[in-house]
Amino acid sequence: MTNDQGQRTILGILGGTFDPIHYGHLRLALEFADALGLAEVRLIPAGTPPHRDAPAAAAAERAAMAAAAVADEPRLRLDRRELERPGPSYAVDTLESLRREHPHTPLCFLMGMDAFQGLHRWHRWQRIPELAHIAIAGRPGSAPPQGPPGELLQQRQVDTPSRLNETLAGRILLLQVPMLDISASRIRRLVAGGRSPRYLLPDPVLELIHRRGLYEHHS
Repeated sequence: MTNDQGQRTILGILGGTFDPIHYGHLRLALEFADALGLAEVRLIPAGTPPHRDAPAAAAAERAAMAAAAVADEPRLRLDRRELERPGPSYAVDTLESLRREHPHTPLCFLMGMDAFQGLHRWHRWQRIPELAHIAIAGRPGSAPPQGPPGELLQQRQVDTPSRLNETLAGRILLLQVPMLDISASRIRRLVAGGRSPRYLLPDPVLELIHRRGLYEHHS
C-alpha cells in the first residue's frame, strides 16, 4: 500500500467482538489513524473469541452492524475474515493471513493497554511482533505493563510514529490516545431494559438493533 506520493503506508488492524460496535471503538480507530497517519484501519470482528464469553449477537449481525457503522468513513473498513474462519479467532492467525496478502506493507496491530498487559496469555503471542508493529493506546497516569509484556515493550519500544514506517513489523509505540468510556455490555443492558442507548453508537447501528430485535432478551 502506498499513498499519493508513492510512500509506503501502514495498514492498521483493530479487533474486538464489536457486540455491538459503538463510538468508543470507532473514535479509537480514528485516533489511531490520525496519530499514525494510517490510510486504512481494518475493523475485524472476532468470530469465536478465545479469551471471553461467546458474543450475544451472531456473527452475521455483528458484521452488519459494523458495516453500517463505517459505511460513510473511508478510512475504516470491515474485514470479515475471523467471522468466516472456523475455530477460535486467534489474532496471530489473522495477522499471518494479512501478512500473506500484504507482504510489503507495514502492519500495525492496534490495542488498549489492558489488552497488551494480557498479551502473554494469547495463542502464539511471541509471533505477533514478528508479523506486525503494535500501537498501544494508554491513558495519562496509567501504570506501565509488567511481566512479559513489559519486557517486550522495553525491547521494542520506539518514540515516534515515523519509526513504524521504517520496517514491516516488530516495533511498539505507546500513545496517549483519548478514549471514550463506552461499554458494549451497558448498551446491551439498556436495550434489554427497554431504554435507549442513543448517542453511544451510530444511529444506523441502533436502527439495525431495533429492526432485528437484537439484545432484547439479553441478561
